[in-house]
Amino acid sequence: MSPEERDAAYLWDMLAAARKIVAFARGVTYDQYSANDMMKDAVERNLSVIGEAARHVSPSYQAAHPEIPFGRIIGLRNIVVHEYGKVDHEEVWGIVAEHIPALIKQLEPLIPPPPEEPE
Repeated sequence: MSPEERDAAYLWDMLAAARKIVAFARGVTYDQYSANDMMKDAVERNLSVIGEAARHVSPSYQAAHPEIPFGRIIGLRNIVVHEYGKVDHEEVWGIVAEHIPALIKQLEPLIPPPPEEPE
């Protein structure tokens, strides 16, 4: 797999996880979120997927797309995975509500269309 294909695959993983988070949070209030351990776990898991995929995007691609906060995304992943006891659920909810929809809009135009199936 070429570096471009790997970057596209990681961007796709980021987008898929971000879309899951938005689906989980649709119609949910912060109070409902904070009282639901399963939802918090699902959101945090997908935030870690986004961060892990971002970590593997090539440095040259990251540099070419400064509009995507790769460093902050990776940093959040590190907190969720390694410092899970310090996760601020109110801050995570703010990320879910504001930053994840914006990330989806940033990623969508960057992902190439799937290859055409041979007939």
